[in-house]
Amino acid sequence: MTVTVRPFHRSDARYVSEVRRRVLPYGISTPQSVAWEVAEAPAARRLRVFVAEAGGRVVGVVKASVRHDSSTAGQGVVAPLVDPGYRGLGAGRALLDAAEDHLAGLGVTHLHAHPQDELRSLTFAERRGYRRLRLARYLRLGLAHAALPPRPASLPPGTELRTAADFGADPRPLFVVDAEVTADEPDDLTVDAMTYEDWIVHTWEQPDIDLDLTTVVTVGGEIVSFSLAGTDGQGRYASQMTGTRRAHRGRGLARLAKTDSLRRARDAGCTEAFTSNDAENAPMLAINAALGYRPFAAEWHCVRELRRARPTDSPAGSPPPV
Repeated sequence: MTVTVRPFHRSDARYVSEVRRRVLPYGISTPQSVAWEVAEAPAARRLRVFVAEAGGRVVGVVKASVRHDSSTAGQGVVAPLVDPGYRGLGAGRALLDAAEDHLAGLGVTHLHAHPQDELRSLTFAERRGYRRLRLARYLRLGLAHAALPPRPASLPPGTELRTAADFGADPRPLFVVDAEVTADEPDDLTVDAMTYEDWIVHTWEQPDIDLDLTTVVTVGGEIVSFSLAGTDGQGRYASQMTGTRRAHRGRGLARLAKTDSLRRARDAGCTEAFTSNDAENAPMLAINAALGYRPFAAEWHCVRELRRARPTDSPAGSPPPV
């Protein structure tokens, strides 16, 4: 069967979302979010999306972008996915060729990828020159019957549980906390240059983010902790980020926020909850285990150094059929 690779069109959004759900069952993906990500990508991200077709259907997709929200220059991200039923046809190779060519043409020096922790994906990545850096664990919780901790009878003085929707008039304080927490996440590529303008579009206005299910903890009226919720409208919920400001850590606030968000999600009809943590993030792994999350999958953060970047600014063209 012949595989061809071409640029993404808005009409591909439903098929791309279906591929993502089959390959990454622990992720949140909807046609609306797929189309939105491409349409609203900031110029500095230099996002290109390619799809692979076989037999008249979309069987794979790849995203290629510059890590513009990191102060470390020359970093690019590639995310190829191929429908399990269509592997072995050359789609993964052709998609990655298109993605790498695009980023090399922008002068990127390091390519980051996140293959799943299974032999086929890792072998493919390593043959392309990607080396492993660190492991991320994905966890699942059967939310419908989970024995979540009870709601506290009382909170510490000055502490309140609110939702992100309560900050609709001015979400900037939540951005400040999110930026601090994100910069502290254990990773080999620090995200420390996120702007408020990008955050508004790509977090606050993201179609899959549920502001009513996102719990915010305030102390004395100041946001100190939060748990960001994503949903797909089909019963699946994902913790997109949970964290606490540095000065307030060690007080159980992240667990409080996450528990409250999970309870809100269950009350809203969600039946499955997913979350992820760096394998070395012992505090959050302990919180999730106590909440009842169990191991579900894992991904490796891998990197490939480009020996000779090509600092041109021309867009990558469509690769030939393979």
